[in-house]
Amino acid sequence: MSPPVFIFVGHSNSGKTTFIEQLIPELTRRGLRVATIKHAHHKVHLDTEGKDSWRYKNAGAALSMLVTTNALQLVADADAQREPAQLAKRFLGEADIVLAEGFSHAPGPKIEILRRALGKPPRCEIGDGLIAIATDCPEIYPELPHFTLDSHETLADFLLQHTART
Repeated sequence: MSPPVFIFVGHSNSGKTTFIEQLIPELTRRGLRVATIKHAHHKVHLDTEGKDSWRYKNAGAALSMLVTTNALQLVADADAQREPAQLAKRFLGEADIVLAEGFSHAPGPKIEILRRALGKPPRCEIGDGLIAIATDCPEIYPELPHFTLDSHETLADFLLQHTART
């Protein structure tokens, strides 16, 4: 069974990472195992050339995992299943909830982080799966639930209520 996935969207420098970073402790305080998925728009090297796990992937392994005494790292082929819900189902089965950042065009429930200071319109529309907005712009999408940019506790309540309804 896949954990519920919520996608946080917004323009660059809107505060998505900071918002999620501050939401995680609120969810973990409630006993949830939180997983995150971050979409990078640029190429990132996930493995070090010449190291064993790199050598395994280079030899053709679809998945390579490095396990240490206190952590693990998985490097997997990025096949066609790159949407947050598909990734959560494939890799994050132990999580109770998944918070994804970016993925503006992926299907799934979205929460937009929008700051007036950026001077940009919303990145997503309601038809894109937008279910709530964390903003200092109360006039944007008044039909959606609004949260302040520091309302992590009430947004956690909203996410859990949304999960219970679906």
